[in-house]
Amino acid sequence: MTTTSTERPLYIPIILGTARQGRRSEHAARFVLEQTRARAAVETELIDVREIPMRLDDAGEQIKDPRYAEMIVRCDALILVVPEYNHGYPGLLKHALDMCLEEYIHKAVGICGVSAGPFGGSRVIENMLSVMRELGLVTIFNDVNFSNAAKLFSETGEIQDPSYERRVGKFLDELIWMARVLRYGRENIAPL
Repeated sequence: MTTTSTERPLYIPIILGTARQGRRSEHAARFVLEQTRARAAVETELIDVREIPMRLDDAGEQIKDPRYAEMIVRCDALILVVPEYNHGYPGLLKHALDMCLEEYIHKAVGICGVSAGPFGGSRVIENMLSVMRELGLVTIFNDVNFSNAAKLFSETGEIQDPSYERRVGKFLDELIWMARVLRYGRENIAPL
């Protein structure tokens, strides 16, 4: 008996988009990871840009890491947890994303912005939307904004505002729905 696409668990990895020391976005990524792991029929793992082998002396296919590319081929959706640095996103994340191209097409993506200030990375999310489109990813309309990250998480990484469980829940509901729809499309509807 074969497993249909609706029976097979969704694979939704979470990419932590910064390599900086002391990064508060790591707490946000781990919180989102816990919430995603709690979902039925979803497999997930944390992809840390610190741990992706990246060449800096070339571009395109030449810099592709086979393990990262394999995870992207397998995934049904992605979650990006991205800190806002001077209204933008970390260059290392962009470099990692650029290692793949066709592997992203027609897959869902949700973005979680993290900032030290009150806007919760809304500007980084806005800046990433055109990149997501160019990669062929389909962005969901719910984002998660982790504002005032230094106060939002304790020193041990515990979230201090329980409303984030509801926020991340709503985000995951939309992402999982979109991932299912797009998986069905990729597997059952031929491109024109």
